[in-house]
Amino acid sequence: MEVLRRSSVFAAEVMEVFDRSPTDKELVSQAKALCRDYINSRLIRAGVSWSKPEYNAPVPGGKLAEVSTILLRLGDELEYIRPNVYRNIARQLNISLHSETVVTDAFLAVAAQIFTAGITWGKVVSLYAVAAGLAVDCVRHAQPAMVHTIVDCLGEFVRKTLVTWLKRRGGWADITKCVVNSDPSLRSHWLVAAVCSFGHFLKAIFFVLLPER
Repeated sequence: MEVLRRSSVFAAEVMEVFDRSPTDKELVSQAKALCRDYINSRLIRAGVSWSKPEYNAPVPGGKLAEVSTILLRLGDELEYIRPNVYRNIARQLNISLHSETVVTDAFLAVAAQIFTAGITWGKVVSLYAVAAGLAVDCVRHAQPAMVHTIVDCLGEFVRKTLVTWLKRRGGWADITKCVVNSDPSLRSHWLVAAVCSFGHFLKAIFFVLLPER
């Protein structure tokens, strides 16, 4: 399991990427940094006690911080539309949070189903909302170490499934186009794509429940 890094050197490396074409490794590192920030935000919002200092550190400033802010804003909209979808994830999937294998398999199954019909920013936001919802469940059930597992798992999924798509768009900064354009049709486009992912999320629940846990 990769150790979560918080050093200033790492922060500088992450920020440098936005000045050039990012590599696969850099995109994955950014994905995990964004996931940590998203999860921390949701833990705070849920009022869950969380004492891990590395999770209290925000993402580096500059462009990545802007991306994180927008990701959280889009996540707020998504979770407002379907609040029950992104809460009590473990109960919906009927999984035990005491097994790293079970948590990993369940998260990857959901992720795969969300993107089964293609990749959009709406679905990416949905993936982060699922990760955060599951992380909140883990901390509430006294399994805080599983949060690290979820972050690593999301990073691995990004590496295998989303990196090529992200590189074609110039990296994570492309998500800013979801909100900077005033055209309401563009704003509704990502929301429609995200709403469509709900069906894939429910389908994922069905497939996860098929094996006996």
